[in-house]
Amino acid sequence: MRVVTQEKLAALLAGLPGTPRAVMSGNFATPWRALSVLDTAVATYRLFALNAQRGVPDRDGVILESPFVGPGMRGTEGLRYFPCRLSLVPNLIREELRPDVVLLHTSVPAGGTVSLGIEVNILPAAIEAARARGGMVVAQLNPRMPYTYGDAVLHTGDIDYAIEADEPLASPPPRAASPLFDAIGERVAALVPESATLQLGIGGVPDAVLAALCGRRGLTVWSEMFSDGVLALERAGALDAGTPVTASFAFGSPELYEWADRNPRVRMLRTEKTNDPALIARHPRMMSVNGALQVDLFAQANAARVHGIIYSGFGGQTDFVVGALHSHGGRAVIALPSWHPKADVSTVVPRLAGPVTSFQHSFIVSEQGTATVWGHDASAQAEQIIGRVAHPSARDGLRQAALDLGFRLP
Repeated sequence: MRVVTQEKLAALLAGLPGTPRAVMSGNFATPWRALSVLDTAVATYRLFALNAQRGVPDRDGVILESPFVGPGMRGTEGLRYFPCRLSLVPNLIREELRPDVVLLHTSVPAGGTVSLGIEVNILPAAIEAARARGGMVVAQLNPRMPYTYGDAVLHTGDIDYAIEADEPLASPPPRAASPLFDAIGERVAALVPESATLQLGIGGVPDAVLAALCGRRGLTVWSEMFSDGVLALERAGALDAGTPVTASFAFGSPELYEWADRNPRVRMLRTEKTNDPALIARHPRMMSVNGALQVDLFAQANAARVHGIIYSGFGGQTDFVVGALHSHGGRAVIALPSWHPKADVSTVVPRLAGPVTSFQHSFIVSEQGTATVWGHDASAQAEQIIGRVAHPSARDGLRQAALDLGFRLP
């Protein structure tokens, strides 16, 4: 690894041939300084990132690519969305979307290594793919980046060039207290068995579920991501002391990042491991909790599109739903409010109009109640979704729609 000035890095990047593809750290580990150098030095390039945050370049000459669309790419003209389970994105990078340059946000060197910190995810696969084809690996070295263990540890010899940037890591805005989410969280928490292994997605509902579990004991975490709710479980004594928190990326408060730094209780693994349904299924009592934008009477969930336009993507939901269903004592839960306040519409619809993100869950939960999906025939599933998940004002219309769709309701 050679530490260079930003000017020298710009000259090196300017020599990339054609329309190069850059894969970079996403979520809240975006290497903003290195990205700025790339954007200044290269007129036309492809930028690939997961859950890109606001501020990524969106100009003529920049082609944005993602299998999981974040606020920085959502709604942008010319976005190339690649439908793909998160567990398979490394294969996508190795085989179809091979990078010419990888932009990393890492810790400062220690003992000949750096750490990818709060964002491992698909980056090891991207580094391997770039090096296999003679591409360039660039690190933004930041003393604020936590040094985490597992697959996050990277030898400096695997990095070609680095620049130094002492900058605070971004954090998601704090969420206001929500009685609605709290009610859903309590219902989901009631479904969590003793000594469960937890996977929770992103959003207010998963955060509320974690808050409702602080009184438990012997819980473990195997998830694609974690945030401050897991830290609250740790401090409450709810987590098994002998099992590390295992995930592929994290985002949260500066307090969370400080806790993760050189903490043997935190193990960061590459996506191929955390999201492998076979590895997920090895954990008994695997509890997968994810949100959705809509569910329908066929017990299918849409967590990716709004009015036919891509909002996010599959993410890891499909991986963990399948893994949890194959786990001994495992459960896959979709949790969502029964009514969408901004759109002023029911989140339970007769039939999804667009692609399905996941299906065949164990339970679907809203503030109205809990529908038990697994073990019931299709008509009984629809009846429970209408009577226990849907908003009361939507139930009559849904019952008529169910009859029109061929469900046999009592």
